[in-house]
Amino acid sequence: MAYNHGREERKWRIWKEAEEKILRECGVDEATIEQIRTDDRADFNSNRRFYRWSSDFGEYLEGMADREWQTEVKTVSDLLDEIENENLYLALVTVDSRTLQIVLLKMQGYSTKEIAPLVHLTVGAIYARLDHLRKKLRKICV
Repeated sequence: MAYNHGREERKWRIWKEAEEKILRECGVDEATIEQIRTDDRADFNSNRRFYRWSSDFGEYLEGMADREWQTEVKTVSDLLDEIENENLYLALVTVDSRTLQIVLLKMQGYSTKEIAPLVHLTVGAIYARLDHLRKKLRKICV
C-alpha cells in the first residue's frame, strides 16, 4: 500500500496534541514542550522520507517484476534472442529446431514425459538429444 502523507500527518498531529495536553497538565513549561515538538517533528519528517522512498522503491520493484514477466521466453526465436553469450548463441544456432523446442519446453517446466508427445519423439530420443546438446555445450565451455 502506498504511503499516505496526509493520513500520517493527521495521526501525528492528534498524537502530539494529546501528548502536549498531558505535559501541560503535569506542569511542563512551554519552552520544553516546544523543544519536544520540534524534535518529534524532525523524527516524523525523517520517517516520512523513508516511507516515501520505500514506497517508491517498492513500486519500482513491482514494475521491474512486471517487465520481467512480460519478457518471458515463449518461442525458440525468443530463446535465441535472449542469449547474450556469443559462443553459446553460435552453438545453439547450429542445433536443430526440434532440440531447441525441447530445451524451451524444459525451461518452461515440462517433464520429459510431457514433452515427448508434444515434439513427436520418444522419451529416450529426448534424453539422447539433450545429452548430445550437453556434450556440445561442454566443448565450448571448456
